[in-house]
Amino acid sequence: MNTSIEISESVRHYYGEVLQASSDLKTSACCSIDAMPAYLKALLAGLHPEVLERFYGCGSPLPPALQGKTVLDLGCGSGRDCYLLSTLVGPSGRVIGVDMTPEQLDVALRHRDWHAERLGYANVEFLQGHIEDLSAIGIADNSIDAVVSNCVINLSPEKTKVLAEIFRVLKPGGELYFSDVFADRRIPVELRQDPVLLGECLGGALYWEDFRRILQGLGCPDVRVVKQNAISLDDPEVAAKIGMVNFKSVTVRAFKLELEDRCEDYGQVACYLGTIAEHPHAFALDDHHYFETGRPLRVCGNTADMLAGTRYAAHFQVLGDQSRHFGLFDCAPGPQGETAKADGACC
Repeated sequence: MNTSIEISESVRHYYGEVLQASSDLKTSACCSIDAMPAYLKALLAGLHPEVLERFYGCGSPLPPALQGKTVLDLGCGSGRDCYLLSTLVGPSGRVIGVDMTPEQLDVALRHRDWHAERLGYANVEFLQGHIEDLSAIGIADNSIDAVVSNCVINLSPEKTKVLAEIFRVLKPGGELYFSDVFADRRIPVELRQDPVLLGECLGGALYWEDFRRILQGLGCPDVRVVKQNAISLDDPEVAAKIGMVNFKSVTVRAFKLELEDRCEDYGQVACYLGTIAEHPHAFALDDHHYFETGRPLRVCGNTADMLAGTRYAAHFQVLGDQSRHFGLFDCAPGPQGETAKADGACC
């Protein structure tokens, strides 16, 4: 049996048989350490208790402005995020959940009619398959508006294949928005194959710079961090094995767009209109682009394209074009999340 198959089987066993509830996890890596937005938290009350109990995510990676869109959830597990998305996309939208673990999908499918009855419409489907090969389960090129994933990509033994599949199925201008565990260094091979470390979302965590390089190779040179939190290794056995590595839970945003590999200045300005229902007062594109409603903000060319070339275009006024260039744009994190003059770039 090759290493990839062994890792996949180890992960399937851990999530299908070892874990029976989120309380069985040994670390905070695969549980939500990120404060869920109030509008999403309110929707949790409408979900079936067993679906909630079998949730193992590491954030709340559900972007806004999804009405009528088709959203793909990779590693959907028991379906918690799919059922939240069901409300967010509405009756004219569609949600597709993919998972390789039969035991998890059984929970999701068992309560699908229950959720549809409460909502008054059915717009969720679940497919069993591997996220490294979405074509095998019939997901076509350029068919998805947004791909989400909640602490799952780290579990894959073939992450480049997963990310390539994501950009294959996304529509032009489509969004990848996910939470996952990242490491501050490359993890030794023997630890990457440890069943417990794998299952706890640590052994397979990507070194951030390797992740950035993979995306760059796939034609996505500018990936944004929305938020991040440190992960504590509270279990003594886990800490003894891998305590030399620092881990973070990171929420990431990227788009299927032709972007530049640096933030360039074209004298453009963007103004958020306040029209996204969940964000009436402000919208954070990432951890250093915080748009207050009605307040213009200078932006680099990539940021302008992210706002004007995606489903967010209806919610922003972007002034200026890219016919005149002023050099590199100072686009680095600043005080209170606003863009400040500093060396560096968005990506």
